[in-house]
Amino acid sequence: MCENVCFRSGILSVLLVLASGIAHAIWNMLTKRSDNKQIFLLLILIPSTLLLFPVFANELLHQRISGQGYFLLLMSLMVQAVYGFLLSKSLANGDMSQVYPMMRGISAFLLPLIGSIFLRETLSLWGWIGLLFIAAGFCLTSGIGSKRHRQAVSSKVIWYTVGVGLCTMSYVLIDKINLRHFSPITLLEVSNMGFILGLVSFIKKDEIRAVVQGKNKIRLLLLGSVLSPGSYLLFLLAMDLSPLTYIAPLREFGTVFGAFAGIYLLKERKEVIRLVSAGVIFAGILLIGIWGD
Repeated sequence: MCENVCFRSGILSVLLVLASGIAHAIWNMLTKRSDNKQIFLLLILIPSTLLLFPVFANELLHQRISGQGYFLLLMSLMVQAVYGFLLSKSLANGDMSQVYPMMRGISAFLLPLIGSIFLRETLSLWGWIGLLFIAAGFCLTSGIGSKRHRQAVSSKVIWYTVGVGLCTMSYVLIDKINLRHFSPITLLEVSNMGFILGLVSFIKKDEIRAVVQGKNKIRLLLLGSVLSPGSYLLFLLAMDLSPLTYIAPLREFGTVFGAFAGIYLLKERKEVIRLVSAGVIFAGILLIGIWGD
């Protein structure tokens, strides 16, 4: 009975994470398509932030929360603020098919390692082999290590992208611990609030009017307002069901989708090496998903 329940829980967590990864890639693509990245990111988070605030306030007012819980919640908010700012800069200055695999790859490689060391979670030998496949695929996709890549991508974009990856790793790790103190809804609200704080001081009112004009832009904003908070909520729910080392790399399935979206939908430069590396990444995902536990 227990084995059956655990199996179903594992399958559910995998489905949640894969959906989360694809949703994350799509709203990043929508952000890349927008004229003003910072304003687009701000506007797509406002609806869910307002909607979830009563639940957030009720939980903080009516539940006993330790000092450690409040400290970790504040840490999550601060990391999200930095993440929001750096993400807007990275997408504004680099091709999605390049920067997206780079930013996701950093967290995909480091999260299982940190989860094993600090959270006492385990990953099988096949899981680690799959992780190496993912890391190799990310290096091929982004062109890390080649002279041509260093000439094509400015050091500023690389630093923005590395910063995004480190922030992703940090907030996921912090929120994995935060799930012991708070519900996924509260953590999503804090994530939204932090993200908005990282963007709002750099935005002018006149720029907001320009972004919301036009039916097509409103449709994109509505789609982004569902996918952006929805992608992280799905991941939080999955983290509540399964070990971080098992599900974190699976989220990087969205990286494959993001790389293809950048090339075929955003019409970025098509390179065979990026398409080949997508297969390497997918192979790593299968190894972790099937034999990683």
